[in-house]
Amino acid sequence: MTFATVKISLLAASLLSLWGTTAMAQNAADAVQRDVNQEKRIEQGLKSGQLSTKEAGKLEREQAQVDRLESNALKDGKTSDAEKRRIERAENKTSADIHREKTDAQTANPNSVSSKRMQADVERNVHQQERIEQGIQSGALTNREAAKLERGQAHVDNKEARAAANGHISANEQRSVQASEDRQSKRIHKKKNNSAER
Repeated sequence: MTFATVKISLLAASLLSLWGTTAMAQNAADAVQRDVNQEKRIEQGLKSGQLSTKEAGKLEREQAQVDRLESNALKDGKTSDAEKRRIERAENKTSADIHREKTDAQTANPNSVSSKRMQADVERNVHQQERIEQGIQSGALTNREAAKLERGQAHVDNKEARAAANGHISANEQRSVQASEDRQSKRIHKKKNNSAER
């Protein structure tokens, strides 16, 4: 092999590696974008009265499951085809359940204290997921870092689900959820501004 052939081969290998890394990051960003969309649909359902606080809590439990699947898939830095299919099935189920809950005969008062509290919490979920997605797309977050953050999102979603399980969110329950959201926000900031795991 000539020096030029070796150089071209190394360049080609580098480009393929870069393309693979970019494709994996895009897959992660796509999954998180879907989380953003699902959370926005839940928030809109609460604001319109199509979703009760209790229904939103059930949906947040499902979102937690999706976040855990994403976290488990990304923790080794890549997502297999089987993991992608498992995540997509869970996302599709959640999407169908959001539609079903929003279009059933049950309506709720979007101005109730509990609904307002849940709306604020879900709105924060949207914002946190958007920050994770932006971090993946910009390269500020690796897939492994995103995995840890999705695990944190699952914890927040579960806390919201537990608070809303009886259809009423007390001030103490909201403070507890907000404390978890604050910790998650700090973790997102730290991971996006720390290159230690790269």
